[in-house]
Amino acid sequence: LSGKLAPELLGAIAVAAYSYMALVPLIQPPIMKALTTETERKIRMVQLRTVSKREKILFPVVLLLLVALLLPDAAPLLGMFCFGNLMRESGVVERLSDTVQNGLINIVTIFLGLSVGAKLVADKFLQPQTLGILLLGVIAFGIGTAAGVLMAKLLNLCSKNKINPLIGSAGVSAVPMAARVSNKVGLESDPQNFLLMHAMGPNVAGVIGSAIAAGVMLKYVLAM
Repeated sequence: LSGKLAPELLGAIAVAAYSYMALVPLIQPPIMKALTTETERKIRMVQLRTVSKREKILFPVVLLLLVALLLPDAAPLLGMFCFGNLMRESGVVERLSDTVQNGLINIVTIFLGLSVGAKLVADKFLQPQTLGILLLGVIAFGIGTAAGVLMAKLLNLCSKNKINPLIGSAGVSAVPMAARVSNKVGLESDPQNFLLMHAMGPNVAGVIGSAIAAGVMLKYVLAM
């Protein structure tokens, strides 16, 4: 999104984004604890049902088709997500899946860091504008965390199976760190309450939602 709308800010925005992902364990817990009670943090969740292999395979296919038809601008980003998920869940390309999960992801991360770092020219990066980007990012991250927790509490008012509000904070695109933080804060209140896999649901939803939101912004801003 920033590459098309503000290429000159790409480096600063990328550094800010990765900084927030690294700082998730510092940013989120105070907000989560401030918005929940000890009793709420001790809520234990159960698996609602077993997801079949067919559903696991159909999910990335249907998701990509819907996004490609309704929001083509977000299709390339979500396409990579869906392709990786399909390789893992199909079970027929184990060697390729293992390579993507280990060797390839390390290589891509290195080149991503190099390409972003090459754009961080000192006279453009060391500006008050960069601090503004960092501040706005922290505020947005905090709002996203708080909104997720409050939405989970709202759903509890009309839900038969109670939801631990801590998993709501995982609805941001910091995967899997946000889910781990939800699990860690839950374990502090109840050492036997493991929320990691429950939190991965909203965590993945945060990735999908942020990609779709970026596609919507791209579509309407470029159309103006």
